[in-house]
Amino acid sequence: MTDNAVLFDRVVAGPTGPAPLNIVSLPFEMRQRSRLRVTISEGDLAGQSVGIELPRGTVMRAGVLLMGTGDVYLRVDAAPEQLMQVEADTALGLTAIAYHLGNRHVPVQLGPQWVRLQRDHVLEQMVVGLGGQVSAIDAPFEPESGAYHGGGGHHHHDHDHSHDHDDGHHHAPPDRRHAPRIHDLADPDAST
Repeated sequence: MTDNAVLFDRVVAGPTGPAPLNIVSLPFEMRQRSRLRVTISEGDLAGQSVGIELPRGTVMRAGVLLMGTGDVYLRVDAAPEQLMQVEADTALGLTAIAYHLGNRHVPVQLGPQWVRLQRDHVLEQMVVGLGGQVSAIDAPFEPESGAYHGGGGHHHHDHDHSHDHDDGHHHAPPDRRHAPRIHDLADPDAST
């Protein structure tokens, strides 16, 4: 891997002129990451490993267009995933199921008469217990962004603490002594 590999670091509305368009399909888990390395599946860079570095908290929605070094474009599509599609006999029944899933902070995708979520046997048992019918499907997953997810800079933790930072809990500043290089980015194929 060389340091001169393409780094995609900007979300854009569309190409500003004639430029190669490359495509990669990623599951939702990877589209939530702001720093990662991916292998291009289609386009002039097909087969090449490239980096993506976006502002923290950015979620790449299906079809988002990124621009990289050298005015190269990358479209990020939603890859099919193993999902549960939940249906109910009544709209009220489906609403109750969606409420209970939301109460557990489970990412869900809403459809006209269904709710989709990532496969989980415990949640499947809960849904069935609430009167829902579950079908296993493979489809792109595009969950709701949530009422509180909006581009704000606040971060959440699994523990309580004040933000006056007098409690000994400190966040290390990002290392910006050099521009990000491709080897700085996490490799999704590496085991963690």
